[in-house]
Amino acid sequence: MGHRYWPLFELRVRTPRLDLRPPDEADLFALAALAAEGIHDPATMPFLTEWSVLPSPRRERSVLQWHWKAWADWSPDKWDLPLAVVVDGEVVGTQAVHAEQFAVLRSVYSGSWLVQRWQGKGIGTEMRAAMLHLAFAGLGAEVAFSGAYPDNEASVRISRSLGYEDDGWEPHVRQGAAARSIRFRLERARWEERRRHDIVVEGLDACRDMFGHSWGVS
Repeated sequence: MGHRYWPLFELRVRTPRLDLRPPDEADLFALAALAAEGIHDPATMPFLTEWSVLPSPRRERSVLQWHWKAWADWSPDKWDLPLAVVVDGEVVGTQAVHAEQFAVLRSVYSGSWLVQRWQGKGIGTEMRAAMLHLAFAGLGAEVAFSGAYPDNEASVRISRSLGYEDDGWEPHVRQGAAARSIRFRLERARWEERRRHDIVVEGLDACRDMFGHSWGVS
């Protein structure tokens, strides 16, 4: 059955290794359980928002609330699209894409996390590639941005392997101290040079208006 009033739930991005999909209730609780399991070494802080070190059950609730807030605050002029990452039927993390005034700016920002036991298997790169295909081939984005602390080597490596270029830095407060993150930028032309032809977007036409006016180029 289709989701007549919220067709976004029909959206899928499929690669040979994984699927991205808007999480249903079961997926959300699976993501909360993954957050409880652990995402990174407690001695480090890879995220710009320090939700991952909240005590249980606040950490798990924050995962649920973040997704619920994304749906509640959605508008064509400002949207957050958190997608569950599914490998062999198992939810293993989240890949999110965000935009403001997409119809005019045609730019997107991304963030993600992957449960620790699935890290180091190439899934992080695959899920980012899937998100980029949705943004560029599906929605007609012109540029994608991301960011990471310099010591978040996995995220930095993923960005550079997918063609992002360094685009300056941004200031943050990290665990009470001043810090800088690297800002990365990927232009459409560089993405086109590396674009894959084994990634499929499904269900976008039914919810395209929810993203603002967009231009598919697949």
